[in-house]
Amino acid sequence: MSDKEIFKLENQLCFPLYAASKEVIRRYNPLLKKLDLTYTQYLVMMVLWEEGTIGAKELGDKLFLDSGTLTPLIKKMQAKGYLEKTQSEDDLRRVTLTITEKGRRLQDGAAGVPLAVADCVGLEEKDATDLYRILYGILHSFKQNKEI
Repeated sequence: MSDKEIFKLENQLCFPLYAASKEVIRRYNPLLKKLDLTYTQYLVMMVLWEEGTIGAKELGDKLFLDSGTLTPLIKKMQAKGYLEKTQSEDDLRRVTLTITEKGRRLQDGAAGVPLAVADCVGLEEKDATDLYRILYGILHSFKQNKEI
């Protein structure tokens, strides 16, 4: 690929990933607004619905969120009553998050969200499965190779 070609937007892997991600999140927003959740809060709730209790560091690792993003997010969700935060007596830096009953009840209202967004995306099942595999491969690669 020539120097001129390398800088064409259509030749950048990052652009369709960015634009598609932005558009998918935009489709989530009206559905999540009804639940009083942002997209990032929804991701946290999905982990809590699955796990019940998780360490804040483990949650950040799982969602690729740093503590600067996670700390205010946890505070807002705690204020809404969706989760409880406890600090370890042995190590105050170690924080555990536990879903509340209010947070559990929120799952019922969110039940239709994944299918509604999947309908908007419009991928055939095989293409969706392939994309899922590829994207998780990329994420796994990032976990293995932290920085450039």
